[in-house]
Amino acid sequence: MLCLPEKKDLTLFILCSNVYTTMKETYNLFLDDIRVPGDVTWIKLPTVEWHIVRNYEEFIHAILTKGIPAFVTYDHDLSDQHYTSNQNAINYNKFREKTGYECAQFLVNQCMNKGIKHPRFAVHSMNPVGRQNIVSYINSYNRTFSLP
Repeated sequence: MLCLPEKKDLTLFILCSNVYTTMKETYNLFLDDIRVPGDVTWIKLPTVEWHIVRNYEEFIHAILTKGIPAFVTYDHDLSDQHYTSNQNAINYNKFREKTGYECAQFLVNQCMNKGIKHPRFAVHSMNPVGRQNIVSYINSYNRTFSLP
């Protein structure tokens, strides 16, 4: 149960909560429904300790409780329903389960709210369209920091 302070102390509580979030330990986030980091051999991932999450809900929970990760690697297809024969375009509205793309959107929104760049990342998805969607979305957001 969350115990909130009196209304007069709420501003200080929010300020202290934000400071606490930014002071939490650094961690590395690995998003994949079935694989573990050692299974990923087609790209080079950092040799670090990973916090592994399997779906959108676990991804959100990790970020809300641990803060923004130092490094994140994304899988796109997080459920059997995401594996389709049409690899030219992805209709995200038809899925009940969220994909790695929606995870990237959530983290970008968190970064935007904090006024920071998306952390270093990789996309280890075998889905080429999904991989490109994630990379393009994050890179587009991060480019806003180099604009005059």
